[in-house]
Amino acid sequence: MGKKVTILGSTGSIGRQSLEVIASCGMEAVALAANSNARLMEEQARRFKPTLVALADEAAANQLRVALADTNVHVLSGLDGVLEAAAIFSADTSIAALVGMAGLRPTLASIREGKRVCLANKETLVCAGPLVLEEAKDYGAEIYPVDSEHSAIFQCLEANRDRGEVKRLILTCSGGPFYGRKREELVNITVEDALKHPNWSMGAKITVDSATLMNKGLEVIEAMHLYGVPAEKISVVIHRESIIHSLVEYCDNAILAQLGAPDMRLPIQYALTYPKRVPGPATPLDLWSCGPLTFGMPDLEAFPCLALALEAAGTGGTAGAILNGANEGAVGQFLAGKIGFLDIPAKVETALARIKAVQNPTMQDILDADEAAREIVR
Repeated sequence: MGKKVTILGSTGSIGRQSLEVIASCGMEAVALAANSNARLMEEQARRFKPTLVALADEAAANQLRVALADTNVHVLSGLDGVLEAAAIFSADTSIAALVGMAGLRPTLASIREGKRVCLANKETLVCAGPLVLEEAKDYGAEIYPVDSEHSAIFQCLEANRDRGEVKRLILTCSGGPFYGRKREELVNITVEDALKHPNWSMGAKITVDSATLMNKGLEVIEAMHLYGVPAEKISVVIHRESIIHSLVEYCDNAILAQLGAPDMRLPIQYALTYPKRVPGPATPLDLWSCGPLTFGMPDLEAFPCLALALEAAGTGGTAGAILNGANEGAVGQFLAGKIGFLDIPAKVETALARIKAVQNPTMQDILDADEAAREIVR
């Protein structure tokens, strides 16, 4: 394909799979950035030979400089280093896969260079959707979704001539490891329990978000911005098998679905190669062995994070940043063993209640809302 790619978050799950796709499709990784995993970054740098690599953690970057001293790879550090990797001139494409709010500014740096942005960082649009999309328009950047659900919707919409014909977007949700349990059964959930996702292998934060259903709520907000659809025209359906990745219902009641094995390399590759489809490393779907496909309604009482996200979607403005900041803080505390599983939605609800959402926010309003939410959680 000949694409030159920078990967923001190369040591995470999406980043590692992106490098598999790049290698398979004959693309070149010209810059890699991550938070602090110096060991894995060294391995990636030696294999893919990018022009530069960046680690946000200064100590880890210093360690990496020593490790790569015998190579021609330039090592950068801190936020400035990550931003330089995001904006590197030689890359025409950026995979935005940094986790959480930390991905917002690097993603914007890629957008401001007019790159194709393959967006795996949903928090970028959840917190600053209108601003990000306006910048993409101003700088001529293209944004293509990497999340399996949003890639599915994107693919289903390709059959559409008139967006006004769309009746509803339907996001599928595995239900996480606790589907079917009542609220009282979730009181003593441990971190180990929450990290046992039934279908996907992901990082700790997104796996916990999948267990609370917050991940699906964030995806509803992201879909609103990606496709210009109000929250009331987006539905969530529990689909335990993760074979149908999402659906689009049209005004004539026809529903189009995108199916595939639960393998993130397929949506990563499609974001990179669109509008072309090429052979790649994704697992093929065997319809004869995937078993029956089931569907159910989400339980908003047992999993209130989804309800809170839908509330924030309706509020708009900085509500998304408040929701996300509180959730990131609370999930971090849960993973550290400081709070219980049901404390996550409780802390998010408190932040949404205490902080007034600002409509038509500036970037500073968004950053202030994020910090205020984290402070309440702390």
